[in-house]
Amino acid sequence: MLILDSNTISYYFRGDPQVVLRLQALSPADLGVPAIVEYELRYGLLRLSQDAATPRLVALAQLLRPMQLLPFDSECAAQAARIRVELEAAGSPIGPHDTLIAATALRHQATLVTRNVREFSRVQGLQWLNWHEAN
Repeated sequence: MLILDSNTISYYFRGDPQVVLRLQALSPADLGVPAIVEYELRYGLLRLSQDAATPRLVALAQLLRPMQLLPFDSECAAQAARIRVELEAAGSPIGPHDTLIAATALRHQATLVTRNVREFSRVQGLQWLNWHEAN
């Protein structure tokens, strides 16, 4: 399974050709979205005016509907705690939301699709892809 990070979905809506082509080539059933990512996207949209936010929220819901929404559960919490402790001990912590997203990917043994390689590459055992680069 591939799990989408917030920036991947944002770039999809911006029409980034590398992201659009790759996302459209996959079955939505093979894609997951952490609840934390949905939160980040909704938060960003709700900060816009209502006129701007409403159609974008509808488009987001339509995109996410056929995908697997991955809740942050107890197993994710255990993974997140381990990630945070390891990265803090190494002196290279990542953001709190990124910790939760990475934990969700690890818990589901999935590959995270992200542009934020700088942070996610620090998480031991996390597999990631960067669709934002041309092959």
